Amino acid sequence: MRVAVVGAGAVGCTLAVALVEAGLDVVLCARSPLDAVTLTDDDRGTRTHRVPVAVDPAAARRADHVVLATKIHQTASVAPWLVALTGPDSVVVAAQNGVDHADRVPGELRDRVAPALVYVNAERTGPGRVRARRTERELVLADDPCGRRAAELFALTWLRVETEPDFRTAAWRKLLTNVAANPITALTMRRVEVLREPAVAELALAALRETAAVGRAEGADLPDGAAEETLRWLQGLPAGSTSSMLQDRVAGRRLEADGLTGAVVGLAGRHGIDVPASRALLALTAAVATG
Repeated sequence: MRVAVVGAGAVGCTLAVALVEAGLDVVLCARSPLDAVTLTDDDRGTRTHRVPVAVDPAAARRADHVVLATKIHQTASVAPWLVALTGPDSVVVAAQNGVDHADRVPGELRDRVAPALVYVNAERTGPGRVRARRTERELVLADDPCGRRAAELFALTWLRVETEPDFRTAAWRKLLTNVAANPITALTMRRVEVLREPAVAELALAALRETAAVGRAEGADLPDGAAEETLRWLQGLPAGSTSSMLQDRVAGRRLEADGLTGAVVGLAGRHGIDVPASRALLALTAAVATG
């Protein structure tokens, strides 16, 4: 079985190593060559694999599974990879943040998308080098034909994999973990422990309550205490846990704010829901990105 992983960031490298260690034929599609991929986690320590790396979509061979592991705003730029790698029987595993996974890929591929929620806390420490912190939930896929095929693939790995019949709600639950932790850690330049401070927790909770309200308006089955439950989960993450947006700010990369907080603000407007905390976080992350 041939698997192509598009994106050599923290998530892409983590998934690529997991697939290689399952004995699968894996190619990592990246902007520049890598000599090897090194992953460190608490269960297996540090190991290095020489994963084949492709840098030219024009020379790509089709794969049985194509794993899209880029940031939301990078999806359009890797469309040539997705088109080149995806055959009539391929599944595109969209391992990205947000709630509209299928809508981002080229139109002709949308009926082959298996949206995926990645909970592994992965931190890029250098080109091809990742530190991963394991979590109770690690990879959640929709319980539909494409999702089940993707789940069968990742069940061969050491990742904790599950399928979810109500994927809309699952995606909004995952978005809840992103909309407060990502911008607040990026703005403060601190890891997730910052969410344990009372004043910061109050701001985070306001953004989480707004997001939950928008999610319900979008059809997600989120209970009244979803915001509070999410904040407790975030506050209980292991010390040193980071966020992708904090990593991006430290590295001087574009922030994923438009695809996360921006999505909440945009959908809130559609439903007439006021989201002042989310709008403030979006404005501040935009100022950081352009400053």
